[in-house]
Amino acid sequence: MNMQDAKNNFKVGEIRPTQILFSYGVGSIIDLPNISVMVMGLEDWNVHYMNDVSEERLLAAVKNRLGNQVNWLKLPPVPEDNGNGFFNPFAENSTIGIPVAPFPRWLRCPKCNLLAPIASNLFELKTDFYHTDKIRYVHASCPKFNQPTVLPARFLVACEDGHLDDFPWIEYVHKGMKDCIKARLSLLEYGVSGTARDIEVVCDTCNKRRRMAEAFEREQIDVLPKCRGRNPHLRMFSDNGCQGKRNMEPILLGASNSWFPITMSALHIPAAGNKLQQLIEDYWAILEKVTSKEVLIFSRSTGQLKSFAEYSDNEIWDALVVRKNSEQNQNNEVVDLKIPEWNVFTNPEESGRTDDFQLTTVEVPSGYENYFSKVVLVERIKEVRALIGFTRIESPGDFDNISEIPEIKQVGLSKKSPAWVPASLVKGEGIFLQFNEETLSNWLKKKEILESEKSFWEAHCGWRRKRKIVPEKEGFYGIRFILLHSFSHALMRQFSLECGYSSASIRERIYSQNPSEDKNPMAGVLIYTSAPDSEGTLGGLVHLGNPQILARHIYHGLERMRLCSSDPLCAEHSPLMDDTSLHAAACHACLFVPETSCERGNKYLDRSLISNTVCKNTDSFFD
Repeated sequence: MNMQDAKNNFKVGEIRPTQILFSYGVGSIIDLPNISVMVMGLEDWNVHYMNDVSEERLLAAVKNRLGNQVNWLKLPPVPEDNGNGFFNPFAENSTIGIPVAPFPRWLRCPKCNLLAPIASNLFELKTDFYHTDKIRYVHASCPKFNQPTVLPARFLVACEDGHLDDFPWIEYVHKGMKDCIKARLSLLEYGVSGTARDIEVVCDTCNKRRRMAEAFEREQIDVLPKCRGRNPHLRMFSDNGCQGKRNMEPILLGASNSWFPITMSALHIPAAGNKLQQLIEDYWAILEKVTSKEVLIFSRSTGQLKSFAEYSDNEIWDALVVRKNSEQNQNNEVVDLKIPEWNVFTNPEESGRTDDFQLTTVEVPSGYENYFSKVVLVERIKEVRALIGFTRIESPGDFDNISEIPEIKQVGLSKKSPAWVPASLVKGEGIFLQFNEETLSNWLKKKEILESEKSFWEAHCGWRRKRKIVPEKEGFYGIRFILLHSFSHALMRQFSLECGYSSASIRERIYSQNPSEDKNPMAGVLIYTSAPDSEGTLGGLVHLGNPQILARHIYHGLERMRLCSSDPLCAEHSPLMDDTSLHAAACHACLFVPETSCERGNKYLDRSLISNTVCKNTDSFFD
């Protein structure tokens, strides 16, 4: 991460490339040891140090969401290692990174309690090019201590439409009155609890004071002014302010609801054809820019296309022309990202094998032939993810898919329509299990299962009604998905005990689709790992796909679902009990997994569908 002031552009910290999509993406706040910074919009990023990643299916889906002006998926800039293990702040690559700026802009001196913005020039930035953890702001003229380190004010305001702003300290302490000239504020803390009721903001000029607890009182809607529509990551205010004309909501610095990423992902599927065609697909991010045979020859001379060593320039150029022509002739119809993946996993014999995609079919574990029709070991897999926006206050997980997120709530990554979006590329391994469609179809027709589906549907409608998501009766996945989802969680929790990966390193991909006139049924789960290096491909998960080992893990995974340490409360839980959850018999003690591992944020789960519980001893899918 690089922060730029009036004189320098310097490094302030480090984050992993994958964190840019899930933890610290554009518009998020990163809490460093002494300062807090915000990741800036795409206009501030230096694309000259960013590599393109080729994944046509994902790019087409991003274009469908953000517009056809999106041309690239770009990996975050990563400086090259100099090899000596020491950081040189004066080297040419020292400024390679993602741009950040200080936020919030209000700081507090812990010694004299002074509360003021950075623009007041009361605080001085102390840089340390060699020790980024020592970069800080100091109160140079503090009367009680010699240049103490000042810290960010930990109160902010946000609105449901994605705007974020500094807390309106001056307006708040004066209750909207503007009769105080040259206000000088102090932030006092009484006691050690740190709660809002023990914090008071005081104007030293007019002696007005107000407790912070009043800002969090929901009953008083006029405590804070209307939202100004600020997007600090874009250095701008929205046109006409906040279109929703919403009241500001106070939040704390570092609150989990201050930034929710909106991401899309796709698994890399080899293109049908020969090895040369596959190589062109893998290197399309480079070859797309090749406009003539001379440019191709030059690219090969620079060492960018070493994998094409066995082919001549003419062979590569002819194949490249065919690829460019096919791209121009293909239609712009965007299909479900999971359908091509399902077709490959259910027909692994017809798929190609590359260094990043290798499938092996194994026998269905003994005793489970009636439940599964196919088990495929995914020895190598590559996943590409893209960040297309974010929300604040309300999580995208409240919506069934990103297309339902209202445009006014989705915050953009740039001032104008982006020509590229940040992406990450991770590799891993996994196990795919295809359910027996005949057994599943017969089970779905049972009266008790239909009643359970009705309960989930009513809870689903109530959930959307409370959150004002329209239409409220759409987007329900059905009991088929809930069964697959619950089984996937049970197996992930079981795998994490032996595969060598932590539970947060294992992810799921659910393939669920009810049969219709124009759609074939899908019922399968992919449990896989993903990491930005070779760590996700060590073979620990694929090893568990051995039929005998897999049978043991399925058995123990289902057996663990019979009892929960929270029973009978967990087993008795119904999705209709409240409007804050969308699950039945499930909790952190039995079925929940880390939210980064789950497709649906630990919703639509019920362990009684896959195993008998203390409250239900019939009609589970597995005997």
